[in-house]
Amino acid sequence: MKSYSDSYKAAGVDVTAGYRSVELMKAHVARTMTNGVLSGIGGFGGLFEIDTTGINKPVLVSGTDGVGTKIKLAFLMDKHDTVGIDCVAMCVNDIICCGAKPQFFLDYIAIGKNYPEKVAQIVSGVAEGCVQSECALIGGETAEHPGLMPEDEYDLAGFAVGVVDKDKILQPETQKPGDVMIGIRSSGVHSNGFSLVRKVFDINEKTIAVHYDELGTTLGESLLTPTRIYVKAIMNLIKDVNVKSISHITGGGFYENIPRSLPNGISAKIQRKDVQVLPIFDLIAKAGNVPERDMFNTYNMGVGMTVVVDAADADKAIASLKASGEDAYVLGELVSSDEGVIIEY
Repeated sequence: MKSYSDSYKAAGVDVTAGYRSVELMKAHVARTMTNGVLSGIGGFGGLFEIDTTGINKPVLVSGTDGVGTKIKLAFLMDKHDTVGIDCVAMCVNDIICCGAKPQFFLDYIAIGKNYPEKVAQIVSGVAEGCVQSECALIGGETAEHPGLMPEDEYDLAGFAVGVVDKDKILQPETQKPGDVMIGIRSSGVHSNGFSLVRKVFDINEKTIAVHYDELGTTLGESLLTPTRIYVKAIMNLIKDVNVKSISHITGGGFYENIPRSLPNGISAKIQRKDVQVLPIFDLIAKAGNVPERDMFNTYNMGVGMTVVVDAADADKAIASLKASGEDAYVLGELVSSDEGVIIEY
């Protein structure tokens, strides 16, 4: 490679480090290659041929997101190979909510100083997320930002595209009172509410190293647990039963996300005792004296995704999800109401 600039390097941008990063990440990217990929990394655009076999009217579905302030935990723990999974998860878990299957992903890393080995670690996580989603990592960008952000920090965002047959897009308007809402277990806090988490625990190198018996690990290890990716389980579920709607429980918790998948005049009624809350959320509430309504309005509380099916299909749906390795259970039912979400105590 003949491209280099001593002047640019003196200004804080080492283009040769960028080339080294690309070389180190190639092996990770190779893990994600699917049949639709027509180009390798390094070109000006990622080429992908969508397989429309069995799809009469292909509709593209896109989603973009980042990791948020959870990334601060990666800095403190000097562990950078999992936040990429979070980035992919936040995008693909959104686009499957209409029934779309993820096809490809692109990432964007803004970094204070390009340390090739660190960038490769970050991309290894992105690649793992893509493998779990059965989608290809067909491109991305790493931008060195000296003077804009500290040398040892970075931010990570991504963009996913999926495809669904127009005639098979989920139809939330078909939901009715008596339908069953199924909760699918989360892996923990996922990637939302970390500004509150950092405030509650006064997150620093000492507090993240504290071991909690109720968590079975240190606080940092628990919080850095990657967001669970539900792509394979949901794709299988859609084949097995008539899924009416899906909600990805992210920022805004139950009160914001569940109503997004409900028609007017229909609400989800949930018995508080039926919510299988994970220990990390009890710990956050106790340590920060956070009111329970705020907890349900910020966190997934142990429910990463909800799906609605006819009551007659509930057992079959749960069996399908469990066969895909997910922990699922009846969370509530739909009722005639304009409240969106009703949590009964």
